[in-house]
Amino acid sequence: MSRSEFDLIARYFSELGFRREDVALGVGDDSALVDPPPGQRLAICTDTLVSGIHFPEDAPAESVGHKALAVNLSDLAAMGAEPAWATLSLTLPEPDEDWIAPFARGLGDLARYHRMSVVGGDLSRGPLSITVQAIGLVPPGRALRRSRASVGDAVLVSGTLGDAALGLRLWRRRAVSVASDASWLMERLHRPTARVSLGMALRDVATACIDVSDGLAADLDHLLAASGVGAVVDVDRLPLSDAGLRFGGGRSHWRTALTGGDDYELCFTVPRQRLHAVDAVASRVGVQLTRIGTVQPGKGLQLVRSDRTPVRLTDTGYRHFRN
Repeated sequence: MSRSEFDLIARYFSELGFRREDVALGVGDDSALVDPPPGQRLAICTDTLVSGIHFPEDAPAESVGHKALAVNLSDLAAMGAEPAWATLSLTLPEPDEDWIAPFARGLGDLARYHRMSVVGGDLSRGPLSITVQAIGLVPPGRALRRSRASVGDAVLVSGTLGDAALGLRLWRRRAVSVASDASWLMERLHRPTARVSLGMALRDVATACIDVSDGLAADLDHLLAASGVGAVVDVDRLPLSDAGLRFGGGRSHWRTALTGGDDYELCFTVPRQRLHAVDAVASRVGVQLTRIGTVQPGKGLQLVRSDRTPVRLTDTGYRHFRN
């Protein structure tokens, strides 16, 4: 990109996000300098979003900026980490300020909401893609992991599932509707809510946790594999929104809820003796939490209906280099 790269960085990215006192040196040098608080461990994650793969090519720029950070915040949430800093690498086909300005606003507004500072990054020319690295803080020994679920634990999930997948379906069909349900589904697609407060509240409650990005079936299977256990999930207990039921064909929407992806909810396991704490957590953070199954011996995910009839899926969720 031309020398205007530096003008664009100065104009749109030099003071993006929240001004944290622990940032000794932010955007503008070869590296950022930050001062982690004593007694905290760093949680570090990275996600790349590619136009046409992770968001529609015609998605609103402000929503793309929001989502680019939100998907990383969801990874921090799954670890029970508190967001602190982020870096941004943005590749653009052209230095279009009519796109850059709302993109930076969407990312910056979400960063400020979570008291997060964007401390560095890169800007270059090429097909549109965004890479964000997020760094959070978690006390030693209290981070949530995928690998600690035990037989007998309850399996729970936050929020509702399948909404973003239906939103994408509506967006692709250009099914722009004045109906509030349709607008809400597309909002779930373009502007996901990372469950940061929930993740932090689950530090001393959950045994294992993962964020639902590729679809519940696929992501829960990752958690089970990491923990060396299996699980049974009742598909009739999957939490579905009113909008999802309306546009997804009623309760048959459960297949989309299992495989659609882009939910950015948290799926986690809780021992029976701590289940009493789940209602208190849900009330404190204002998020619906639903028990959907139980961890069992063996491997893999078993799906059943409420009458215990087995269910088979031909596709469990999104896979890069396959989908």
